[in-house]
Amino acid sequence: MKIPSRPHRWRLTPRQAIALQKQLAPRVIQTRGDWEIRLVAGLDAAFSPDGRYCLAGVVLWDVREKTVREIHTASRLVFFPYIPGLLSFRETPALLAALRKLKTMPDVLMCDGQGLAHPRRFGLACHVGILCDCPALGCAKSRLIGAHQEPDSPRGSREPLTEKGEIIGTVLRTQHGLKPVFVSIGHRMNLALAERIVLDCAPRYRLPEPTRLADQWVARAKRQFVPPSARFPGNSSAGR
Repeated sequence: MKIPSRPHRWRLTPRQAIALQKQLAPRVIQTRGDWEIRLVAGLDAAFSPDGRYCLAGVVLWDVREKTVREIHTASRLVFFPYIPGLLSFRETPALLAALRKLKTMPDVLMCDGQGLAHPRRFGLACHVGILCDCPALGCAKSRLIGAHQEPDSPRGSREPLTEKGEIIGTVLRTQHGLKPVFVSIGHRMNLALAERIVLDCAPRYRLPEPTRLADQWVARAKRQFVPPSARFPGNSSAGR
């Protein structure tokens, strides 16, 4: 996994961001290689109470041992407005900063968000996966686009998520009788493998452990957040 320091400009207009999504989307690879999946990096983000900073968390989860290997958080100033379908431009800089703190590289990135299940087939999991050149998948709590039937109640039941006849993801039941999650390809991944990884990482709860724990850590970071300008008075570039 290679995490670029400056993959592209982040201070973009919404129109420029959409154009960049369309430019990068064809680079998403929807097939997988033959490798062992053991370490999954769960990624999630929140925002400071004043909305100026994105707070990102990464939890490195050992699928075999069902234990946490590493936990890191990072913050970055937000330069992009809240616009559905363009959330990766708010979150990705902080997520990349958190990933740079990992001592051990993951086999897969799991984002709390969409991958191909996105209007331009370039959700957060695709954006992060492409920039890091790492296998990635999206596991979202709710649907952004597409239509589906409700999966049966047992754990592992699934239904395709489709838009205009195209399968863009899977509606997957991770625990018996609980609400399903929405799984989609991010990069260097096929849908069957993405579904398997999510189930392997969700032995007890609706949400898979890597993103469930990352969510808890960013919530904690939000409660404890102190702006860099307060920690380092006079340093206007802190957190950039």
